[in-house]
This record gives sequence, structure tokens and C-alpha cells, in this order.
Amino acid sequence: MGIFFGGSLNLFGRERGTYQRITREWLYWYNEQGQRLLTPEERIQEAEQRVQMLVEHLRTLGIDPESIT
Repeated sequence: MGIFFGGSLNLFGRERGTYQRITREWLYWYNEQGQRLLTPEERIQEAEQRVQMLVEHLRTLGIDPESIT
């Protein structure tokens, strides 16, 4: 993987990954700290995982998540 400077200090680099169910080497955007920015699909997946963790935590507290409105 290499990270390259683009215009206005945008950073991009190559990394092997899966996007829209296609696994290959892709160009990704990175922030100034060299961390790869998530794709929209990855952000959705991450949010769904956080929701599932919250649901499980509520259940351990004896709260039925379906009863919350």
C-alpha cells in the first residue's frame, strides 16, 4: 500500500479490499493521519454492528429493545 498526495492535500492509496462484493486492489481515500476512510457500505455495516451491540446491551439490562418507542 502506498499513500499519495492529491490536490488540496487529499490523500489516496491502494489497498486490497472488497467493495460492492468485488475483491481486488482499490484506490481509497485517507485522512491526514493515514487512516483509510470508510466506504458508504462500510459505514452502514459499522452502524448496524453498533445497533446490534446496543440491542444486546439493553437485553443484558433487562430492557426489551422492541418496547422502546
